[in-house]
Amino acid sequence: MAQFSANLGFLWTELPLTAAIAAAAEAGFDAVECHWPFHVDAVEIKAALAEAGLIMVGLNTVRGNLAAGDMGLSALPGREAEARAAIDEAVDYAALTGTRNVHVMAGISKRVDGAREVFLANLAHAAGRARLYGIGILIEPLNYRDAPGYFLSSSDEAAQLIGELGEPNVRMMFDCYHVQIMEGDLIRRIERHLPVIGHIQIAAVPSRREPDEGEIAYERLIAEIDRLGYAGFIGAEYRPRGTTWEGLSWLKAFRRSLT
Repeated sequence: MAQFSANLGFLWTELPLTAAIAAAAEAGFDAVECHWPFHVDAVEIKAALAEAGLIMVGLNTVRGNLAAGDMGLSALPGREAEARAAIDEAVDYAALTGTRNVHVMAGISKRVDGAREVFLANLAHAAGRARLYGIGILIEPLNYRDAPGYFLSSSDEAAQLIGELGEPNVRMMFDCYHVQIMEGDLIRRIERHLPVIGHIQIAAVPSRREPDEGEIAYERLIAEIDRLGYAGFIGAEYRPRGTTWEGLSWLKAFRRSLT
């Protein structure tokens, strides 16, 4: 049976992070995930998770210099020291909070010479560091509408990189929103890449709102994901139409569709 994670980078953003964790539990989510929770002490996050009875399934490495347009550092030749510092920061924070996965953000470097080699080397570093704590490393294809020039935009390319790297704790974050925009054919792509998928995320396409609108029939897609044997969490990473609370009817409806 599908388990759902609330992405607190988009949901309950008006609340302090510890209160957002409590809200996610109250709403019936099975877990939470974050973008960049590093401004909150890891001890506070761990205590909030324990009180709510939830786990954190993922967080991201920092993006870098936001004023310069950075969206990650790990596929940027010449910035390896920054990238590895960001990886170490994220893995250490994940270890302290009991977070299961770290998403290593690649960055805007699609046409830069050496980007692929640098990304693989940084992922090898991340895999080794994360392995010490039993933490997974995730890479995520992003769409060019939202992230022009991002290094990784194809699920097939992500799977190829994972296979080439050969690190068992490095897997793909399959965000249905991004993959639908770039590639479509979601069921077949999930089926093909299931052995290397570590996390799945959902949002409406094209609006990135609640997953009960738009062109993807998530109630059927999630049932198919269940049938395929996916055992991880499905992350709700969408921008609410109004307040988070007002838009949560999809969660109960999707759960009913799976019974």
